[in-house]
Amino acid sequence: MKERLSDGLYGAGWATVKKLPEPVAAGLGRRIADLTWKRRGKSVLRLEANLARVVPDATPERLAELSKAGMRSYMRYWMESFRLPTWDKERVERGVDIKDAHYLKEGLAAGRGVVLALPHLANWDLAGVWVTRALGVPFTTVAERLKPETLYDRFVAYRESLGMEVLPHTGGSAFGTLARRLRAGGLVCLVADRDLSASGTEVTFFGDTARMPAGPAILAQQTGALLLPVTLWYDGTSVMQGRIHPPVDVPESGTRAEKTSVMTQALADAFASGIADHPEDWHMLQRLWLSDLDERPEPVAGAETAGAERDGERGA
Repeated sequence: MKERLSDGLYGAGWATVKKLPEPVAAGLGRRIADLTWKRRGKSVLRLEANLARVVPDATPERLAELSKAGMRSYMRYWMESFRLPTWDKERVERGVDIKDAHYLKEGLAAGRGVVLALPHLANWDLAGVWVTRALGVPFTTVAERLKPETLYDRFVAYRESLGMEVLPHTGGSAFGTLARRLRAGGLVCLVADRDLSASGTEVTFFGDTARMPAGPAILAQQTGALLLPVTLWYDGTSVMQGRIHPPVDVPESGTRAEKTSVMTQALADAFASGIADHPEDWHMLQRLWLSDLDERPEPVAGAETAGAERDGERGA
């Protein structure tokens, strides 16, 4: 029943929100965010706990302000995402400002594959649309298989309509396909700030240990692709800002595991810099640090379904 309800709610969002005038959709998102924040449910409390690590000197009042702003940022993500299929190239260009994009453009122009690795900051789907529509560059990503299957199909169809090639995270074939795309000089985009599987690479993140996906670093090692961290944020206007950070180089020596550890830590450091600057735009509503985990990861439900789906993109 819960799965069918989630599928129905997302379907209603895509069908209804994209028809609303933009100011109306934005206002609706803020109202939903504020109501959710006032209810102080598990997601809001987890967000505040995560933000307490990012801003360790924050007072309880400051954490409450940040979590309220964080829920508004999270709902802005959803309101924008429901509307993205209706955005043309001009609207995307007006709504996104990416700094240091030359790293991406030069890497692609050189015929070298590029891996863009992002955390859950602001709207990574909008960043993807900026790549496909403003730059005219297709890319490949991966997605977790959601339940019910109809919800997974909605997400795949949605992202494919935006010009993305979406591979299922399960099944074992995604990595090989990503590697082929990169060896052909293509672009791969992966959301890469959370991986609770046994294959995740341990990193130091805001002073404690977390796991992040090894995939971006391993793909760069095996294919020679350029590995570029990306951070995003909202600036209080209708424009989403972003920055493409300098490449993460493959170490000259060490085993594959050692190189992967060094590279993944470099990604974590780049992510941390962006999250520290804009903590209210980090949509991490689940446990991340190993010291916060129970024996079993907390279940994903309701609004967090999307977070689980985006986790699968990190092998975005």
